[in-house]
This record gives sequence, structure tokens and C-alpha cells, in this order.
Amino acid sequence: MEPEISNQSLLFLVVFVLIPLSLSYFYQLGLNKNIIWSSLRGTVQLFAIGYLLTYLFELPAIIGIPFMISIMLTVAAFHARKKGKGLPNVLLYIFIGLLVIEVSVLGLWLIFDMVAFTPSEVIPMSGMVIGNSMVAMGLALERMKNEFKENNGRLLAALSLGAKPSVASKLIVQKTLNAALIPNVDQLKTIGLVQLPGMMTGLILGGVAPVTAIKYQLVISISIFSSVSLSAMFITLAMYRYFFNEQGQLVDSEEEIRSEA
Repeated sequence: MEPEISNQSLLFLVVFVLIPLSLSYFYQLGLNKNIIWSSLRGTVQLFAIGYLLTYLFELPAIIGIPFMISIMLTVAAFHARKKGKGLPNVLLYIFIGLLVIEVSVLGLWLIFDMVAFTPSEVIPMSGMVIGNSMVAMGLALERMKNEFKENNGRLLAALSLGAKPSVASKLIVQKTLNAALIPNVDQLKTIGLVQLPGMMTGLILGGVAPVTAIKYQLVISISIFSSVSLSAMFITLAMYRYFFNEQGQLVDSEEEIRSEA
């Protein structure tokens, strides 16, 4: 028998929402509307995707899988683009990066028989890969923009001494990649000790043997770790050059960056 949470029990989740809402009100954080809106939006989105997945799981895999993955890639690209506001072609680079990484990971899963080509397996696991890659790209873009702003003087000095843009910005690229990868490195270090990951927990709750659940969790955890690394590296190396013009000079403002593209 599959475990099930009643609709009445779900209503009591409002208690967990009231906690951050109370903290925001007490400390005047100004997050009240965001907390309420995010909670309501997340709930509606999850139920909507639940009904959509129920329909997609009944479709042939060759139709349901590409359809859902296309939606996830598009939404992820538009969301990550916000962190790279002002950078030219950032949406295109993000979408291409996510697409190549997703196709590569999915191909390896299928080649080595790690997952079956069915919507019920491919869609949830692909969603985790795409979602984490999206976050990594967003973190990388945000950190890179901040690093270029904070290290303006150092960059100008390096360029004035004859350094090429790739050499002058090497430290910024390193810091950007480091910031994007640290959360996943720390998570992988403590997996199974500090937390039981979501996929493993879900499978165990669904009645799957713990050892089998661990195997699936290893597949998705290592895949995510690799995807996050590639995502951060790809978007950083693709976008840092837009902070320099064709003459190798540092571009200061977003308007200048767009005009130089």
C-alpha cells in the first residue's frame, strides 16, 4: 500500500509558513508578501505539475519525455537569465548549456542502463539535473558580475601592464567557479550522514529497499555534481569575455557591454 497524506493533513502545513512569516514581521524584513506569494505559488505549481505528470506518464515515452524536458529547459533558462541581466546573449548561452548537459547526462544514463527510457524515471531525474544546473549558472553569473565590479582596479592594472583579458580575469573565473561549486561539494561530503537525500527518501517511503534507493541516489547525486560543475564552467567561460571590448579593454557598464556585443 502506497503511503498517502490526506488533504486535511496538508492544511496544517500553514503552521510551517507562519514561522518565517512571523520572523519577517517581527524583524521587519519586508518579506511578508514574498513568503505568502511563494508558498501559494509553489503549492499551485506542484499540484499542477502533479496532474500534468499523471497525464504525461500515460503517453508514449518518445512524446512525453521531450515535451516535459523542453518545458523544464525553457523555464530554467529564463529564470537563470535574471542573474545575468545586462549580459548579451545570456539566455541563448544558458539554454544551449542546459540542453547539451541534459542530453549528455541522459545519454549516459541510457547507455549504461542506469535508468529506463520511461517518463516516470527520466522526467523526475532530469528535472533534478536541470534544476541544479540552473542554480549553478545563476550563482556563477551573479558572482562573476560582482567580482568584475569589485576588482575593477586590479583588472585595469593588469591590463595596463600588458596582460590579456583571459589572464587578467583568471582569478575572477577561479573565484566564480569556486563559489558555484562549494555548495554541491559540501552536500556530497555529508550525503547520508547529515541528511538522507530527497530521491532516496522518496523511494524508501514508496516501499523500495534502502540499498536499491541508495543506488538511484548515487546515480542522481554524481550526475548532479558533474552537471553543476560543467554548467558553472560553461557559463563563466562563455560570458566573462563580454566584460572586455574588442581591443581588450575593460568595459565598465551594462550599457557598454551590450553595445560591444
